[in-house]
Amino acid sequence: MIEVKNLTKSYIFKGKRSYVFKDLSFKIERGQSVALLGKNGAGKSTLLRLIGGIDQPDRGSIVADCSVSWPVGLVGGFQGSLSARENVTFVSKIYSGTDTDKFEEKVEMVAEFAEIGTYFDKPFKTYSSGMAARVTFGLSMAFDFDVYLLDEVTGAGDAKFRQKTKKILKEKQEKSDFIMVNHTLWGLKFNCDRALILHDGKMMEFDNLNDGIKEHKRLMGIA
Repeated sequence: MIEVKNLTKSYIFKGKRSYVFKDLSFKIERGQSVALLGKNGAGKSTLLRLIGGIDQPDRGSIVADCSVSWPVGLVGGFQGSLSARENVTFVSKIYSGTDTDKFEEKVEMVAEFAEIGTYFDKPFKTYSSGMAARVTFGLSMAFDFDVYLLDEVTGAGDAKFRQKTKKILKEKQEKSDFIMVNHTLWGLKFNCDRALILHDGKMMEFDNLNDGIKEHKRLMGIA
């Protein structure tokens, strides 16, 4: 279970404090995959970063009794002057501990999944956005989590790569749950059970995914 209590996040912009959301509280039970909906700028990605532990709230708490991924496909943690192999090795050592065979296995898995050839050993800053997406997605999939945080990842890359992402996500969902942001609403219907909508800094909860999508469309003015 993931339980969010009184979560508040703000930023200072041009000398003034701007709130992304205030006092959010909700629970996500194990066995549920959730669509996170809301207009651009509503705070969906910010919330995923908070749940994934790579950002900190102003106040409030997030308690999880399960393993939660970082936001899948996150590029920000990669060092541009290092190659994909070096970046992936660094992360794999952190998560694999002293088990050398295990982290080397992860590195080779990412290299095989990304299919970027010799670029895997070139500086990450030289990659196209598509190449970067292949590597960061592959890294996330190399580890097993109870819950995966997915932020618009199924639309990355070319058609062949998108098919690979869909296939591996289907395999992961046999044992894991998703918290998923995807503006391609039909895609959510294949992966999610219920919906959360961030709107004007507040959270709306829907136990029925279709009801959530319907309300999201209404708020967005989509017919």
